[in-house]
Amino acid sequence: MGPQNCVTRVELSVCCGNLLDRDVASKSDPFLVLFHEVDSNWVEIGRTETAVNNLNPVFGVKFKVDYHFEEVQKLKFALFDEDKCSSQLYEHDFLGEYICTLGVIVSNKKLHRSLTLANGKPAGKGTITITALELSDNRLITLTLYGRKLDKKVLCYDYDNDGSHDFIGEFQTTVTKMSEAQNSLEVEFECINPKKQKKKKSYKNSGIIILKSCKVNQNTQRLIDIHYVGIDFTASNGNPREPSSLHYINPLGSNEYLSAILAVGQIIQDYDTDKMFPALGFGAQLPPDWKVSHEFAINFDPTNPFCQGVEGIAQAYSACLPHIRFYGPTNFSPIITHVARFATQALQQETAAQYFTLLIITDGVISDMDEARHAIVQAAKLPMSIIIIGVGNADFAAMEFLDGDSSVLRSYTGEEAVRDIVQFVPFRDFRNAPKETLAKSVLAELPQQVTQYFKQRNLSPSNTALE
Repeated sequence: MGPQNCVTRVELSVCCGNLLDRDVASKSDPFLVLFHEVDSNWVEIGRTETAVNNLNPVFGVKFKVDYHFEEVQKLKFALFDEDKCSSQLYEHDFLGEYICTLGVIVSNKKLHRSLTLANGKPAGKGTITITALELSDNRLITLTLYGRKLDKKVLCYDYDNDGSHDFIGEFQTTVTKMSEAQNSLEVEFECINPKKQKKKKSYKNSGIIILKSCKVNQNTQRLIDIHYVGIDFTASNGNPREPSSLHYINPLGSNEYLSAILAVGQIIQDYDTDKMFPALGFGAQLPPDWKVSHEFAINFDPTNPFCQGVEGIAQAYSACLPHIRFYGPTNFSPIITHVARFATQALQQETAAQYFTLLIITDGVISDMDEARHAIVQAAKLPMSIIIIGVGNADFAAMEFLDGDSSVLRSYTGEEAVRDIVQFVPFRDFRNAPKETLAKSVLAELPQQVTQYFKQRNLSPSNTALE
């Protein structure tokens, strides 16, 4: 399946409190400048008006920006005290700044944070509050209509094979009004032909359009939530104490897995509501009895496998490495089935309130291809997606096969997957690329996968954040 382009027009409003007072005889005269990051450089988007003698400004100027779900859009809100009639920022006193991604603002809707100086220290007690209002209406509306007593023609245009369609009439309405057509209630609209209405005083209408049903599906990009993380600890990765291993932590404190965790994690973290990630490992022998486990909590707490944010995952990963033995086989099916158990519980939902996503980081070697195929085919029936990040330089043909982009994935029983739920991304292709490029690839298929699932089950998304 091809990626779905998720773009939402967003209006950002800003107010600040307790700004630094840079003026001697009066209070600061603050104005705000919004920048976005382009190729590691800050490019100005726009400026607010100047709030004269005001340390707690509520700026009237609002910023309209396009929010791309699959991109990391870094923003900087910088405040200055206007000293001169100059457009050059160095002519004005710096009051503080706040840097974040647009994804964080949109997911929170309202963000209240402290301002910092260029050196990272607090800008006094200065604060900034950013509010995001989505202007684009990305809802999918499905209508069932029929006409009554129309002017001897078909629909609102009389369709003619030669292209000379005859105009019958028109009407205007709102989504709110159309939404009244539900639960067997029909809504009627008069079909008006303006020309006939002007010519004849006795003219009433050119027929009635009856709206039998109106189904409004909310923007599903709000429903994406990366939740489960699975890490491959099998022997095919190499001895973690040797530099040749993908798990070897070099003198700089990094390795292929940590790089992938941090790079991908920073992308997906914006779309997780509570920033708590259940992080699981597979393919290792665990103390004290050294039995092989294919679904263990990397923090060694099976009752609470959650890690706080991406940094929490990285810390738990680094801490567990010395305490486990890499083994095998490399089985994907247990961890897929583990997450599928939770997704199965969501099958009874009457609205699209839960959707589960599993992120697997692996070297690409797999031992249970048949079982994994079967597990994925079964998971395709559930509110669930799988993202596989391949690390190292191995042959990823097996991972690309599971992706199912070139052909429909089938179980060993012959059953076909009802939809494509796997996205494979080789991390090596993005080592030296901007993280925006990696983000697009990682998140490319998720919106379409979520939309397709809820559409198949005829469920309308709720406002509830998903798992």
